[in-house]
Amino acid sequence: MNTAVLERVTLAVDCMGGDHGPSVTLPACRAFLEAHPEAHLILVGKPDALAAAAAWPRCTVVAASEVVEMDDPVEVALRKKKDSSLRVAVSQVKPVDGGQAAAQACVSAGNTGALMAVSRYVLKTLEGIDRPAIATVMPNERDGYTTVLDLGANVDCTADHLLQFAVMGSALVAAVEGKEDPSVGLLNIGEEAIKGSETIKQAGELLRAAAASGHLNFHGNVEGNDIFKGTTDIVVCDGFVGNVALKTAEGLASMLSNFIKQEFTRNVFTKLAAVVALPVLNHFKARVDHRRYNGAALLGLRGLVFKSHGSADAFAFQMALTRAYDAARNRLLDRVHDRILETLAEMPVPSAQTQTETPALAASR
Repeated sequence: MNTAVLERVTLAVDCMGGDHGPSVTLPACRAFLEAHPEAHLILVGKPDALAAAAAWPRCTVVAASEVVEMDDPVEVALRKKKDSSLRVAVSQVKPVDGGQAAAQACVSAGNTGALMAVSRYVLKTLEGIDRPAIATVMPNERDGYTTVLDLGANVDCTADHLLQFAVMGSALVAAVEGKEDPSVGLLNIGEEAIKGSETIKQAGELLRAAAASGHLNFHGNVEGNDIFKGTTDIVVCDGFVGNVALKTAEGLASMLSNFIKQEFTRNVFTKLAAVVALPVLNHFKARVDHRRYNGAALLGLRGLVFKSHGSADAFAFQMALTRAYDAARNRLLDRVHDRILETLAEMPVPSAQTQTETPALAASR
Protein backbone atom coordinates (compact mmCIF):
# COMPACT_ATOMS: atom_id res chain seq x y z
CA MET A 1 0.00 0.00 0.00
CA ASN A 2 1.22 3.48 -0.88
CA THR A 3 1.01 5.54 2.34
CA ALA A 4 2.56 8.70 0.91
CA VAL A 5 0.25 11.68 1.20
CA LEU A 6 -1.57 12.93 -1.87
CA GLU A 7 -0.09 16.10 -3.27
CA ARG A 8 -3.41 17.35 -4.62
CA VAL A 9 -6.77 16.80 -2.96
CA THR A 10 -10.11 17.83 -4.42
CA LEU A 11 -13.26 17.82 -2.31
CA ALA A 12 -16.79 17.71 -3.71
CA VAL A 13 -19.15 19.79 -1.61
CA ASP A 14 -22.93 19.52 -1.48
CA CYS A 15 -23.53 23.24 -1.04
CA MET A 16 -27.32 22.97 -0.84
CA GLY A 17 -27.54 20.44 2.01
CA GLY A 18 -28.24 21.08 5.66
CA ASP A 19 -30.50 23.51 7.46
CA HIS A 20 -28.87 26.62 6.01
CA GLY A 21 -27.52 25.70 2.56
CA PRO A 22 -25.22 28.15 0.72
CA SER A 23 -25.46 30.80 3.45
CA VAL A 24 -23.25 28.49 5.54
CA THR A 25 -21.48 26.24 3.06
CA LEU A 26 -20.08 29.00 0.84
CA PRO A 27 -18.42 31.04 3.64
CA ALA A 28 -17.05 27.77 5.04
CA CYS A 29 -15.62 26.80 1.65
CA ARG A 30 -14.03 30.21 1.25
CA ALA A 31 -12.38 30.00 4.67
CA PHE A 32 -11.23 26.45 3.96
CA LEU A 33 -9.57 27.47 0.70
CA GLU A 34 -7.76 30.32 2.42
CA ALA A 35 -6.45 27.92 5.08
CA HIS A 36 -5.47 25.23 2.51
CA PRO A 37 -3.82 26.91 -0.49
CA GLU A 38 -3.13 23.58 -2.17
CA ALA A 39 -6.73 22.27 -1.97
CA HIS A 40 -9.37 22.32 -4.72
CA LEU A 41 -13.15 22.28 -4.37
CA ILE A 42 -16.02 21.17 -6.59
CA LEU A 43 -19.05 23.14 -5.45
CA VAL A 44 -22.31 21.39 -6.31
CA GLY A 45 -25.69 23.09 -6.29
CA LYS A 46 -28.08 25.36 -8.12
CA PRO A 47 -26.06 27.75 -10.32
CA ASP A 48 -27.85 30.89 -9.15
CA ALA A 49 -27.21 30.00 -5.50
CA LEU A 50 -23.50 29.48 -6.21
CA ALA A 51 -22.98 32.46 -8.51
CA ALA A 52 -20.83 34.24 -5.93
CA ALA A 53 -18.28 31.39 -6.05
CA ALA A 54 -18.01 31.17 -9.83
CA ALA A 55 -14.82 33.25 -9.96
CA TRP A 56 -13.11 31.76 -6.91
CA PRO A 57 -9.65 30.31 -7.54
CA ARG A 58 -9.23 26.54 -7.25
CA CYS A 59 -13.00 26.06 -7.48
CA THR A 60 -15.29 24.44 -10.01
CA VAL A 61 -19.05 24.85 -9.90
CA VAL A 62 -21.12 21.83 -10.96
CA ALA A 63 -24.84 22.37 -11.51
CA ALA A 64 -27.54 20.31 -9.83
CA SER A 65 -31.20 21.11 -10.38
CA GLU A 66 -32.66 19.47 -7.27
CA VAL A 67 -32.16 19.55 -3.50
CA VAL A 68 -32.74 16.75 -1.00
CA GLU A 69 -34.63 18.35 1.88
CA MET A 70 -33.86 17.40 5.46
CA ASP A 71 -37.26 15.74 5.84
CA ASP A 72 -37.28 13.93 2.49
CA PRO A 73 -37.74 10.14 2.74
CA VAL A 74 -34.79 8.05 1.61
CA GLU A 75 -36.83 6.73 -1.32
CA VAL A 76 -37.28 10.24 -2.67
CA ALA A 77 -33.57 11.00 -2.53
CA LEU A 78 -32.64 7.69 -4.07
CA ARG A 79 -35.26 7.22 -6.80
CA LYS A 80 -36.81 10.57 -7.63
CA LYS A 81 -34.24 13.31 -7.08
CA LYS A 82 -31.53 11.87 -9.28
CA ASP A 83 -30.09 15.31 -10.06
CA SER A 84 -29.92 16.46 -6.45
CA SER A 85 -26.86 18.32 -5.19
CA LEU A 86 -26.29 15.49 -2.72
CA ARG A 87 -26.23 12.79 -5.39
CA VAL A 88 -24.19 14.81 -7.87
CA ALA A 89 -21.63 15.59 -5.15
CA VAL A 90 -21.30 11.93 -4.17
CA SER A 91 -20.94 10.98 -7.84
CA GLN A 92 -17.83 13.17 -8.10
CA VAL A 93 -16.02 10.60 -5.91
CA LYS A 94 -16.82 7.69 -8.23
CA PRO A 95 -14.16 6.88 -10.86
CA VAL A 96 -15.35 7.40 -14.42
CA ASP A 97 -14.84 4.55 -16.91
CA GLY A 98 -12.11 2.99 -14.81
CA GLY A 99 -10.16 6.23 -14.58
CA GLN A 100 -9.71 8.76 -11.81
CA ALA A 101 -12.56 10.28 -9.85
CA ALA A 102 -13.09 14.03 -10.07
CA ALA A 103 -12.77 14.34 -6.27
CA GLN A 104 -11.12 12.32 -3.52
CA ALA A 105 -13.84 12.97 -0.93
CA CYS A 106 -17.35 14.37 -0.64
CA VAL A 107 -18.80 16.51 2.16
CA SER A 108 -22.51 17.09 2.80
CA ALA A 109 -24.65 18.42 5.63
CA GLY A 110 -27.73 16.85 4.09
CA ASN A 111 -30.20 14.27 5.33
CA THR A 112 -28.15 11.48 6.98
CA GLY A 113 -30.34 8.61 5.80
CA ALA A 114 -30.40 9.95 2.27
CA LEU A 115 -26.65 10.53 2.22
CA MET A 116 -25.94 7.00 3.42
CA ALA A 117 -28.39 5.42 0.97
CA VAL A 118 -27.22 7.43 -2.03
CA SER A 119 -23.54 6.90 -1.17
CA ARG A 120 -24.03 3.19 -0.82
CA TYR A 121 -25.96 3.01 -4.11
CA VAL A 122 -23.53 5.16 -6.12
CA LEU A 123 -20.21 4.04 -4.64
CA LYS A 124 -20.99 0.53 -3.34
CA THR A 125 -19.27 -1.02 -0.32
CA LEU A 126 -15.70 -2.26 -0.11
CA GLU A 127 -15.00 -5.95 -0.43
CA GLY A 128 -15.48 -7.58 2.96
CA ILE A 129 -17.77 -4.85 4.30
CA ASP A 130 -21.43 -5.66 4.86
CA ARG A 131 -22.54 -2.24 6.09
CA PRO A 132 -20.91 1.17 6.12
CA ALA A 133 -20.57 2.88 9.50
CA ILE A 134 -20.56 6.49 10.68
CA ALA A 135 -17.50 7.48 12.71
CA THR A 136 -16.58 10.71 14.43
CA VAL A 137 -14.36 11.96 17.25
CA MET A 138 -15.32 13.01 20.77
CA PRO A 139 -13.06 14.94 23.18
CA ASN A 140 -11.46 13.14 26.10
CA GLU A 141 -9.63 14.01 29.33
CA ARG A 142 -6.23 13.40 27.76
CA ASP A 143 -6.64 16.52 25.64
CA GLY A 144 -7.17 14.32 22.62
CA TYR A 145 -9.98 12.53 20.82
CA THR A 146 -11.78 9.21 21.01
CA THR A 147 -13.12 7.89 17.71
CA VAL A 148 -16.55 6.31 18.10
CA LEU A 149 -18.47 4.20 15.58
CA ASP A 150 -21.16 3.41 14.56
CA LEU A 151 -23.15 6.57 15.27
CA GLY A 152 -26.46 5.76 13.66
CA ALA A 153 -26.06 4.08 10.28
CA ASN A 154 -26.83 0.59 11.64
CA VAL A 155 -29.32 0.18 14.48
CA ASP A 156 -29.04 -3.61 14.58
CA CYS A 157 -25.56 -5.09 14.23
CA THR A 158 -24.08 -8.57 14.27
CA ALA A 159 -20.74 -9.46 15.81
CA ASP A 160 -19.22 -9.47 12.32
CA HIS A 161 -20.35 -5.89 11.77
CA LEU A 162 -18.72 -4.78 15.02
CA LEU A 163 -15.47 -6.45 13.96
CA GLN A 164 -15.60 -4.62 10.64
CA PHE A 165 -16.26 -1.33 12.45
CA ALA A 166 -13.18 -1.93 14.61
CA VAL A 167 -10.99 -2.54 11.58
CA MET A 168 -12.33 0.51 9.74
CA GLY A 169 -11.96 2.68 12.83
CA SER A 170 -8.35 1.55 13.23
CA ALA A 171 -7.63 2.53 9.64
CA LEU A 172 -9.27 5.93 10.17
CA VAL A 173 -7.20 6.75 13.25
CA ALA A 174 -4.02 5.46 11.62
CA ALA A 175 -4.58 7.63 8.57
CA VAL A 176 -5.75 10.85 10.18
CA GLU A 177 -3.92 10.83 13.54
CA GLY A 178 -0.81 8.90 12.56
CA LYS A 179 -1.30 6.15 15.17
CA GLU A 180 -0.41 2.96 13.36
CA ASP A 181 -1.60 0.66 16.17
CA PRO A 182 -4.57 2.43 17.81
CA SER A 183 -6.30 0.71 20.72
CA VAL A 184 -9.88 -0.51 20.34
CA GLY A 185 -12.53 -0.85 23.03
CA LEU A 186 -15.89 -2.61 22.73
CA LEU A 187 -18.66 -0.57 24.39
CA ASN A 188 -20.43 -2.66 27.01
CA ILE A 189 -22.18 -2.43 30.38
CA GLY A 190 -19.05 -3.63 32.14
CA GLU A 191 -15.42 -4.51 31.52
CA GLU A 192 -15.87 -8.23 32.20
CA ALA A 193 -16.01 -10.50 29.15
CA ILE A 194 -19.06 -12.34 30.55
CA LYS A 195 -21.21 -9.19 30.52
CA GLY A 196 -23.39 -7.87 27.73
CA SER A 197 -25.71 -9.33 25.12
CA GLU A 198 -24.87 -12.41 23.11
CA THR A 199 -23.91 -10.21 20.17
CA ILE A 200 -21.46 -8.24 22.32
CA LYS A 201 -19.95 -11.43 23.75
CA GLN A 202 -19.51 -12.87 20.24
CA ALA A 203 -18.01 -9.59 19.05
CA GLY A 204 -15.54 -9.72 21.94
CA GLU A 205 -14.41 -13.17 20.82
CA LEU A 206 -13.96 -11.96 17.26
CA LEU A 207 -11.97 -8.92 18.36
CA ARG A 208 -9.74 -11.04 20.59
CA ALA A 209 -9.14 -13.41 17.66
CA ALA A 210 -8.25 -10.49 15.41
CA ALA A 211 -5.89 -9.17 18.09
CA ALA A 212 -4.25 -12.59 18.43
CA SER A 213 -3.54 -12.59 14.70
CA GLY A 214 -1.93 -9.16 14.97
CA HIS A 215 -4.52 -7.17 13.03
CA LEU A 216 -6.06 -5.21 15.91
CA ASN A 217 -4.91 -3.71 19.19
CA PHE A 218 -7.96 -4.82 21.19
CA HIS A 219 -8.08 -3.42 24.72
CA GLY A 220 -11.23 -5.21 25.80
CA ASN A 221 -14.65 -4.07 26.95
CA VAL A 222 -15.08 -0.42 27.91
CA GLU A 223 -17.94 1.53 29.46
CA GLY A 224 -19.53 4.81 28.43
CA ASN A 225 -17.32 6.94 30.67
CA ASP A 226 -14.22 5.47 29.02
CA ILE A 227 -15.07 7.45 25.87
CA PHE A 228 -14.30 10.65 27.77
CA LYS A 229 -11.45 9.21 29.83
CA GLY A 230 -9.60 8.36 26.64
CA THR A 231 -9.11 4.76 27.76
CA THR A 232 -8.87 3.64 24.13
CA ASP A 233 -8.35 5.43 20.84
CA ILE A 234 -11.48 3.83 19.34
CA VAL A 235 -14.79 2.72 20.83
CA VAL A 236 -17.00 0.35 18.83
CA CYS A 237 -20.76 -0.05 19.26
CA ASP A 238 -23.95 -0.45 17.26
CA GLY A 239 -25.57 2.60 15.71
CA PHE A 240 -28.43 2.84 18.19
CA VAL A 241 -26.14 3.03 21.22
CA GLY A 242 -23.62 5.23 19.42
CA ASN A 243 -26.17 7.80 18.34
CA VAL A 244 -27.64 8.02 21.85
CA ALA A 245 -24.15 8.44 23.32
CA LEU A 246 -23.30 11.20 20.82
CA LYS A 247 -26.49 13.19 21.34
CA THR A 248 -26.22 12.77 25.12
CA ALA A 249 -22.66 14.09 25.09
CA GLU A 250 -23.61 17.08 22.94
CA GLY A 251 -26.57 17.86 25.18
CA LEU A 252 -24.46 17.60 28.32
CA ALA A 253 -21.77 19.89 26.93
CA SER A 254 -24.39 22.46 25.98
CA MET A 255 -26.06 22.24 29.39
CA LEU A 256 -22.79 22.68 31.29
CA SER A 257 -21.88 25.70 29.18
CA ASN A 258 -25.28 27.26 29.90
CA PHE A 259 -24.99 26.50 33.62
CA ILE A 260 -21.63 28.24 33.79
CA LYS A 261 -22.97 31.23 31.88
CA GLN A 262 -25.96 31.48 34.25
CA GLU A 263 -23.77 31.34 37.34
CA PHE A 264 -21.42 34.03 36.11
CA THR A 265 -24.27 36.40 35.19
CA ARG A 266 -26.29 36.19 38.41
CA ASN A 267 -25.18 39.56 39.78
CA VAL A 268 -22.54 42.26 39.48
CA PHE A 269 -20.03 40.32 41.59
CA THR A 270 -20.26 37.15 39.54
CA LYS A 271 -19.95 39.25 36.38
CA LEU A 272 -16.72 40.75 37.71
CA ALA A 273 -15.50 37.24 38.50
CA ALA A 274 -16.33 36.25 34.93
CA VAL A 275 -14.08 39.00 33.58
CA VAL A 276 -11.17 37.65 35.60
CA ALA A 277 -11.95 34.07 34.59
CA LEU A 278 -12.59 34.90 30.93
CA PRO A 279 -9.44 33.24 29.51
CA VAL A 280 -10.22 30.03 31.38
CA LEU A 281 -13.86 30.13 30.35
CA ASN A 282 -12.96 30.63 26.70
CA HIS A 283 -10.55 27.71 26.80
CA PHE A 284 -13.17 25.51 28.43
CA LYS A 285 -15.76 26.53 25.85
CA ALA A 286 -13.39 25.67 23.02
CA ARG A 287 -12.63 22.23 24.47
CA VAL A 288 -16.30 21.24 24.73
CA ASP A 289 -17.45 22.98 21.56
CA HIS A 290 -18.97 20.20 19.45
CA ARG A 291 -18.47 22.30 16.31
CA ARG A 292 -14.72 21.56 16.49
CA TYR A 293 -15.45 17.84 16.09
CA ASN A 294 -17.87 18.17 13.19
CA GLY A 295 -17.41 15.84 10.25
CA ALA A 296 -18.31 12.16 10.54
CA ALA A 297 -16.80 9.66 8.12
CA LEU A 298 -19.00 7.16 6.30
CA LEU A 299 -16.59 4.24 6.38
CA GLY A 300 -16.75 1.11 4.26
CA LEU A 301 -17.64 2.67 0.91
CA ARG A 302 -15.60 2.66 -2.29
CA GLY A 303 -15.11 6.38 -1.84
CA LEU A 304 -14.73 8.88 1.00
CA VAL A 305 -17.90 10.61 2.18
CA PHE A 306 -18.13 12.89 5.22
CA LYS A 307 -21.31 13.98 6.97
CA SER A 308 -21.60 17.38 8.61
CA HIS A 309 -24.26 18.24 11.17
CA GLY A 310 -27.31 19.59 9.38
CA SER A 311 -27.40 22.56 11.77
CA ALA A 312 -23.69 23.34 11.35
CA ASP A 313 -22.60 26.95 11.09
CA ALA A 314 -19.75 28.09 8.84
CA PHE A 315 -17.06 27.26 11.40
CA ALA A 316 -18.41 23.75 11.98
CA PHE A 317 -18.77 23.06 8.26
CA GLN A 318 -15.20 24.22 7.70
CA MET A 319 -14.10 21.65 10.30
CA ALA A 320 -15.92 18.94 8.34
CA LEU A 321 -14.12 20.02 5.17
CA THR A 322 -10.79 19.91 7.00
CA ARG A 323 -11.48 16.43 8.36
CA ALA A 324 -12.36 15.14 4.90
CA TYR A 325 -9.28 16.78 3.42
CA ASP A 326 -6.97 15.18 6.01
CA ALA A 327 -8.51 11.76 5.43
CA ALA A 328 -8.19 11.97 1.66
CA ARG A 329 -4.66 13.36 1.81
CA ASN A 330 -3.59 10.45 4.02
CA ARG A 331 -5.20 7.84 1.76
CA LEU A 332 -7.84 6.65 4.22
CA LEU A 333 -9.67 4.66 1.54
CA ASP A 334 -6.58 2.57 0.74
CA ARG A 335 -5.88 1.96 4.42
CA VAL A 336 -9.42 0.77 5.16
CA HIS A 337 -9.40 -1.53 2.11
CA ASP A 338 -6.05 -3.12 2.99
CA ARG A 339 -6.82 -3.57 6.69
CA ILE A 340 -10.15 -5.21 5.97
CA LEU A 341 -8.60 -7.69 3.52
CA GLU A 342 -5.74 -8.53 5.89
CA THR A 343 -8.01 -9.08 8.89
CA LEU A 344 -10.74 -11.06 7.20
CA ALA A 345 -8.16 -13.24 5.44
CA GLU A 346 -7.40 -14.70 8.87
CA MET A 347 -11.02 -15.80 9.25
CA PRO A 348 -11.94 -18.48 6.68
CA VAL A 349 -15.40 -19.04 5.24
CA PRO A 350 -17.50 -20.91 7.86
CA SER A 351 -18.96 -24.37 7.42
CA ALA A 352 -22.71 -24.96 7.16
CA GLN A 353 -22.87 -26.34 10.71
CA THR A 354 -22.30 -22.92 12.24
CA GLN A 355 -25.50 -21.30 11.00
CA THR A 356 -26.49 -20.18 14.49
CA GLU A 357 -23.27 -18.23 14.86
CA THR A 358 -21.89 -15.28 12.98
CA PRO A 359 -19.63 -16.27 10.06
CA ALA A 360 -16.43 -14.79 11.42
CA LEU A 361 -17.06 -16.10 14.95
CA ALA A 362 -17.60 -19.62 13.67
CA ALA A 363 -14.37 -19.38 11.69
CA SER A 364 -12.43 -18.23 14.76
CA ARG A 365 -13.33 -21.30 16.84
